[in-house]
Amino acid sequence: MLLSLALLASTAYGSNTLNSFIKRSLLDPIGTDSAESIAGGTVECSAAPVITFFDGLKPPFPTNSWWAPYAAPPGNATAAGPFPYESALDGNGVIFGVSTQRSFDGTSIKQPTQADWRASFVEHSGEFSNHKAVGFDTQSVTVQYFEESASMTFYGVPGSPYVTFQYNQSTPVLTAMRGGITSFNNQTLSVGANVTVTGTQFSVSSKNSTYLIYALSPITLTATATSSDEGSISASSPFSGVLRLAMLNETSHKALLDQYSGVYPTSVGLDYSWTNSTGTIVFNWDTAGNGSDLLMLTWPHHRITMQKPNFPDITALSYLTIKGYMYPALGKQWQLLYNLTSNLWDPPRDLDDSCSASVLKGLEYEVGQLNVSNAPVPGDFYYWGGALNSVARLASIADNLGRSDLVDPVIQYLEASFAYWFNTSATTLPAYETAWGGVVDKAGATDANIDFGNGFYNDHHFHYGYFLSVAATIAKYDSSWLKDNKDYINWFARDIINPSLDDPYFPVTRCRDWFAGHSWASGIANGAGSRDQESTGEAVNGYYGAALWASVALSDDYLNYARLLLASEMHGAQVYWHLYPDQSATDPNNPYPEQGVRELVTIGNVEDWQSGAWLFWGAQKSEIAAIQQLPITPANEALYDTEWVENVWSYAMDEILDPTIGDSWKCVMIAAYSNAHPQVAAEWSANITDWGTGQTYTNELYFIGTRPNLSGGSICGVLPENPYGTFQLQEASSGNYVTASSENTNLTVSATNSTGAIFNSSFVPNAGTLQLISTGEYVTSDSSGNFTLSASRETVSSWERFVVRQKLGAETGVYSIKAASNGLYVTVNSDGWLINNGVSETDSTGFYFHST
Repeated sequence: MLLSLALLASTAYGSNTLNSFIKRSLLDPIGTDSAESIAGGTVECSAAPVITFFDGLKPPFPTNSWWAPYAAPPGNATAAGPFPYESALDGNGVIFGVSTQRSFDGTSIKQPTQADWRASFVEHSGEFSNHKAVGFDTQSVTVQYFEESASMTFYGVPGSPYVTFQYNQSTPVLTAMRGGITSFNNQTLSVGANVTVTGTQFSVSSKNSTYLIYALSPITLTATATSSDEGSISASSPFSGVLRLAMLNETSHKALLDQYSGVYPTSVGLDYSWTNSTGTIVFNWDTAGNGSDLLMLTWPHHRITMQKPNFPDITALSYLTIKGYMYPALGKQWQLLYNLTSNLWDPPRDLDDSCSASVLKGLEYEVGQLNVSNAPVPGDFYYWGGALNSVARLASIADNLGRSDLVDPVIQYLEASFAYWFNTSATTLPAYETAWGGVVDKAGATDANIDFGNGFYNDHHFHYGYFLSVAATIAKYDSSWLKDNKDYINWFARDIINPSLDDPYFPVTRCRDWFAGHSWASGIANGAGSRDQESTGEAVNGYYGAALWASVALSDDYLNYARLLLASEMHGAQVYWHLYPDQSATDPNNPYPEQGVRELVTIGNVEDWQSGAWLFWGAQKSEIAAIQQLPITPANEALYDTEWVENVWSYAMDEILDPTIGDSWKCVMIAAYSNAHPQVAAEWSANITDWGTGQTYTNELYFIGTRPNLSGGSICGVLPENPYGTFQLQEASSGNYVTASSENTNLTVSATNSTGAIFNSSFVPNAGTLQLISTGEYVTSDSSGNFTLSASRETVSSWERFVVRQKLGAETGVYSIKAASNGLYVTVNSDGWLINNGVSETDSTGFYFHST
């Protein structure tokens, strides 16, 4: 069965209005109940839509669409489309252009937005309020400028090589925005001159570009070269008909543009279908004219997935954009095929036997650290979600390994923390935002700096993917909790994966740009300016979390819808964020022809006008790569393709080896690398002592131990461990013993075996703790490496962890000690003090651990 959601626009127009859009939707909404009873009640965003833009329409409104700048105040920012054009609205009309300036600065490829022309009509007063949206769908928007009975309607449909305007009883005027007009219909214009031509095809050149103008009925146009920097084209009288403009990159492209100029799209419907293993996204354009003659443009991801395409030769038409060349396709329907993953809760294979003991030991330890009475109080959606999601994975792993006794403590911990989201007195509250329509961080609705702009609709798929993953885990193991809270959690699911136009409170799949092939993280802050997304890993996780929730709380239709979103988001990440240095510059599906770009291995941020190896908050290669990989879930087996993870591994190796760069990024890259080389990853993973808040030792090693194992050998082998038990520590070179006491907590080498301190060495993942028996205090190491180790901490954190290993090149039984606080090795200075300041193991002091 073909499931459909679409808004179809009629091609017939009255004197001043569009016919109503007709909707069809075979997939019902997840729910239609109001979210106004959510814990934080209702709130209105301080960046409510420009009041006149949606005149006659009511929420919910798209917040992350390419055209959001038309609606977000002040309503005149540059919009990310309709590509190959970018556009903006001002009081006089629609400004548009195709960027022709492309440069690479070693970090980013840039194509600054370019304003070539403004389309308007003589009768328009220039009042900003005299334009509005008259319809929109999942991809396109229709904007009408009006003045009494005169109007101009703009069809903002991504992928059209033409910009299309329907005039009604109005006198068209086109204003050059980048330099004066130099010729019109091949007639040269000097400053102050004009040329008048009657017909249906025209060409106009300015200092910087050439455009073709197509009138679908005869019109008389006069081009005037006002000055060397200004010019305009205007009709001789009011006109009722269609004008289409197309930028002409090469004269050879004119033939194709001429041939298909008579058929134009007015809107686009979104359909989809699926089998158990594949899903298809279908675009159906509503057209004026024969739809089989509709000329559109494709991006690389379209061409890779399109079934039964009708592609003219790529030499016939092309536009280079920030996401590569757009090439032509004919026809009113596209079918894009994706492989759907079934790896949701569990990986597709059992844990390797060689990893089982270590995974179970880590699982028991990490579950044992959970204290329900200290379950975190949410301070935001993002950090809370990432941290709780990593805990939730422990329940799934425990269940998979047959340790049901470890599932319940995790669920109790999650429920204790999650309860704050239902509490109307909590410090951080979810609220229903009424101006646009969605669930937001209540405090953030008036402050875009709170929770990464959540209240302004930034990052919702990042935030609520985590939220839904945690909720799904609780629901899977506590049916009564699911029964009590299903509708409440559904509000968050509806916020990011609502599939239906019949939901009166949430827009359709908020963050997804269906034509672009991926989501946008940016919402309506700062006038909804440049669209961007820098964490594809968390974008993927947004739809993964939704799929988990659908698998326990919704029907198979919603599960498959979420799986299709998940698969297509992964594909978008692989095409536009994963870079492949060996890909040919002439490969038509290569989005970045510049070799220097591809050698960066990973794009950090894709915007509508630039893409580069950078982040708003960091520039390290490990950060840029890891944020495209985290969080580590079973579904990501499909995301971590071998060529890319190998390239990332080599590219970031200097940072992987750098002890000053935190393990929380390294562990993510190691886990991703295991998808291609699990044995190597297991060895590297044994060196990690900090997994950050978004990963755990258990999930790290479990993921590594369930990877494809082409060699057939054991994955984990014999993983190194600290010596555990009670010991005296003896410096190997001097024979002196380490001492510490309640009177002097500093660790020094100055004692004999009879007066040496006794320490209890206990397990923590990939490391251990040293607890002074006489006082019960734990040994701690300062992260600066400037102070003596001291037995002075009552509890264990990262500064109280040490990696003890057989010292390379020393006799058996002599160990080096590395402090987890800074990744440096313990040395003994001339005063006998133990200090964690050795850069390499060669610098470290060797110690015997004598069992007592």
